[in-house]
Amino acid sequence: MDIQELIQRGFAVKEYPKDKIIYEPGMLPRYVYFIKTGEVRMVTVSEHGKEFIQGIFKAGQYFGEPALIVNRRYLAYTIASKQSEIILVNKTDFFNLIENTPGFSTSLIQKLSNRLFYKSMMLEELANEKAEHRLLTIINYLMNDVEVGDSLNVTRQELADMTGLRVETVIREIKSLREKEFIKTDKGKIIKLK
Repeated sequence: MDIQELIQRGFAVKEYPKDKIIYEPGMLPRYVYFIKTGEVRMVTVSEHGKEFIQGIFKAGQYFGEPALIVNRRYLAYTIASKQSEIILVNKTDFFNLIENTPGFSTSLIQKLSNRLFYKSMMLEELANEKAEHRLLTIINYLMNDVEVGDSLNVTRQELADMTGLRVETVIREIKSLREKEFIKTDKGKIIKLK
């Protein structure tokens, strides 16, 4: 679904400052959130306050639809990682988009399938104790959305939060992966080779 099309249809844009919680565990879903600008992270927070990133959503993407579709309470926090502009689409309007917008339901199924695949992959990786393997798997997965020669737009902290590793471990393992020529870096950014 094109963000400009939503705006043309009269959906309002709401601003969220950096670090603003959009929704939290236990809340009942009321909207699907389409990102016009900015970035949002979906996280689970441990009892010690450590964030584990379940997903990162950027401009042009949307989130919050699984809980809305099945009418279940949210299981994670979503937090604006940057100043963000977001369009809130209520349940009735969202189902109207699915039913009346050509191609949207197919796109939705693909997005949900990609997220399910990511969650399955991460569960398997978390069971693997080798930090190098975990890190390489998530890097390869994230590279699917990057063009050859471009860099992966993710921080070491985000990689740590996605894999359950410490930042120091991620830094050490990236260096090791580079030395083994599994990855290439340029000015600290991981570059897609092929």
